[in-house]
Amino acid sequence: MPNIDVKKRRIDSKIVYYGPGHSGKSENLKYIHEHLDANHRGRLVSLPTKADSSLHIDVLPVRFGKILGFSTTFHLCSGPGQALALNTRKLLLRDTDGIVFVADSRPSRAEANLDSLRELQENLEEYGLQLAAVPHVMQYNKRDIEKRTPTGELRSKLNRYGVPEFEASTIAGDGILETLRAVVHSVSEDLKKRL
Repeated sequence: MPNIDVKKRRIDSKIVYYGPGHSGKSENLKYIHEHLDANHRGRLVSLPTKADSSLHIDVLPVRFGKILGFSTTFHLCSGPGQALALNTRKLLLRDTDGIVFVADSRPSRAEANLDSLRELQENLEEYGLQLAAVPHVMQYNKRDIEKRTPTGELRSKLNRYGVPEFEASTIAGDGILETLRAVVHSVSEDLKKRL
């Protein structure tokens, strides 16, 4: 649910990067911070979680012009994928306007991808939301590794709603900004319908 300030003509919207542990969620935000023009981004902040101070939530505000005359800031968030951080991930989804599901392309992480997607759907349902109704995109990360799950297999198992999907590498930078543009576009179109 976006925060809309009519007086100031401003919208604050949240986009959550979600996926299994070590799939590259925080690395997405770090890459965006390093490569997006400073006029379009704020400071990348890492906040320790209550469950474990070694686990962090990363937040990066980005700006891409206006929506129907409202200045809009998209707050990109990523949380820890480790099992003990379930409550943190659930809280991160509260009032989300969009989601990037970051899947790990390593064959050994196939089950972790499915478990994380199932958990995402369950967590959204606790807020009365269905994944099909939330603007989201799929990112298949770690495409730079030699032994990787074929894209078609990832698509058939994970992209149940036929949303935009991107092959990516946070090391090479492939697909990172494209993923961001696609989710911002999807969220923006959804916000226009709500205003």
